[in-house]
Amino acid sequence: MTASKMTVNGVSVCATGQENYERFEARRGKWFYQYDYRHTDGELFSIVLPTLERCRQERDKWLLDKNNH
Repeated sequence: MTASKMTVNGVSVCATGQENYERFEARRGKWFYQYDYRHTDGELFSIVLPTLERCRQERDKWLLDKNNH
């Protein structure tokens, strides 16, 4: 496995209000996306799922929950 372009010394480099994602092969033939989104308040949402669409759906749920509190 190659080094991630999404972190420096284990810390996400995701900019405020932006998303970063990277596709990787976890096992032979099993592909996933590492997905990060940094909210405008600085909080980081991070998830690993098989599709980018699912990652964004989970981010949207997180945002709705965050905004309702």
